[in-house]
Amino acid sequence: MNYVSSAVCMVCGHEMPPAADLTLCPRCGGLLDIRYDYRRARQRFCRGLLAARKDPTMWRYRELLPVAADFAPPPLRVGGTPLYDCPRLGAALGLKRLWIKDEGVNPTASMKDRASAMAAVKAVEGGYSQIACASTGNAASSLAGAAASMGLRSYIFVPQRAPMGKIAQLLIFGARVMRVQGDYQDAFRLSAQAIDHWGWYNRNAAVNPYMLEGKKTVAMEIAEQLQWQTPDWVAVSVGDGCTIAGVWKGFHDLYECGLIQRLPRLLSVQAAGCCPINAAFAKGGPLVPQEENTLADSIAVGHPRNPDKALQAIAASQGAAVNVTDEEILAAMRLLGRLAGVFAEPAGAAALAGLSKAVQAGILPPEATAVHIVTGNGLKDVSNGIKAAGEPMDVPPDLEDLKKRLQA
Repeated sequence: MNYVSSAVCMVCGHEMPPAADLTLCPRCGGLLDIRYDYRRARQRFCRGLLAARKDPTMWRYRELLPVAADFAPPPLRVGGTPLYDCPRLGAALGLKRLWIKDEGVNPTASMKDRASAMAAVKAVEGGYSQIACASTGNAASSLAGAAASMGLRSYIFVPQRAPMGKIAQLLIFGARVMRVQGDYQDAFRLSAQAIDHWGWYNRNAAVNPYMLEGKKTVAMEIAEQLQWQTPDWVAVSVGDGCTIAGVWKGFHDLYECGLIQRLPRLLSVQAAGCCPINAAFAKGGPLVPQEENTLADSIAVGHPRNPDKALQAIAASQGAAVNVTDEEILAAMRLLGRLAGVFAEPAGAAALAGLSKAVQAGILPPEATAVHIVTGNGLKDVSNGIKAAGEPMDVPPDLEDLKKRLQA
């Protein structure tokens, strides 16, 4: 069983049953939020229940997920990703304790697998055989993989700048890939028109409230892996805003059920060349779309469709917002690899760059504990990995020559 009570519009307050194919509020077009009966959940959903559960995946939290008791999860293993204690990396940043949550080991190598697994489940529940989304890359590849594993046909819309490593995944998974001649905004607009025309299931996180429910499981894992001792801060790379909103909801759900005693503060990290959510948070005003001028393609969303939940999460957590340059992102990729052995794509390392900057600015004190969520694996964007790390040394097959070079 689950403890879902309803879906509620965040704008007009309209409440409705949680149908499988919910998108926006039918009355005002506002974003929907999935609500739970925490009073009932507290009676059974507890630490002991989870300690006895052998399932290591995101579905171990199924009582606080919008799925039926007899649902069939995708066969791919999603969730249960490692949380690494990284004392050398923490010391380099000037933090008392730092953990790395490596989402790059999910089936298609990003945290987006959590949302796409939920999308596939809800599509099957709603009787759909075809599913679609627009994406800068990771949501697309995660959806294509989840759909393939569940026998669904996927239609993917990516902007022209999407890296070929991510497009290769899409094609291997059998997706119909539309590379739109434009930016993410253009890809999103065309996907919305196509979804309406052909009646496909809509996986777009900006309008589908269930995507956030999948993403929130990363926060639940972090709390459980830390033996329910909440860190002071959680750093999240932010694009359309769904991920940081999901992280906040995951901790909030656990707090309301009594599994954790306090909530962490959130650090929203965006690229300086594309930071509309952080700019809106800093001004306390409406979001203004921006150009997408950053190498971190996964967070290059100049016109986020889901800013409200993200802004509410940062504010409710008494969090902070930091912008980082592409150079700082590349430096963070090197630091993460050399001190923790984790290879992150630019967006996955951006939050580490933000943590470093926040410590230097005094936002995080040295005695703080923090978790950095690595949202995607570096093999998705090898060209920027080389840009961060540098080229290899070209040498002839001669030991004496090698000795001279290594001594230089």
